[in-house]
Amino acid sequence: MTSQTPVQIAWVTRDLDATEAVLTALLGAKKWIRMPDVHFGPDSCLHRGAAADYHADISLSYAGDTQLELIAPTRGESIYTEFLDASGPGLHHICVTAESAQDFDAQLAAAGPSASVVARGVMPGGMQFAYLAAAAAGVPYLEIAYIPAEIQAFFDYVKQEQQ
Repeated sequence: MTSQTPVQIAWVTRDLDATEAVLTALLGAKKWIRMPDVHFGPDSCLHRGAAADYHADISLSYAGDTQLELIAPTRGESIYTEFLDASGPGLHHICVTAESAQDFDAQLAAAGPSASVVARGVMPGGMQFAYLAAAAAGVPYLEIAYIPAEIQAFFDYVKQEQQ
């Protein structure tokens, strides 16, 4: 089953430094961990049903138990560049997790026609993600993610850096 509690809040920005500074002041994040030039490749990612090939700089921190993610697209067309072009920087999605890869597929199926999948993919290490259009819920997208143990260990490291 998908977690009923959002585990992540994410913003899309053009300026990681400025967004980190504001969210540090507002939410108390102590340290940001940057992942430069993350590649979302055409062999494993789709955007609006077509193979996707784009890059983004990503920064992670925590406010309590909630992961804060900042995404700054750097190359290629993506769900992130679309958002910036249409809305400018801002809140992009909240994320809930699936307990297993099978649960991930079940959650996508359960969303049915009420929520269209705009983008999805598998990252190195086996993390699966899908963005569902969620404007009627007051946020542009809801992300469902399956996070394998190895990636969760990295997230746990980022979280412990906040203490």
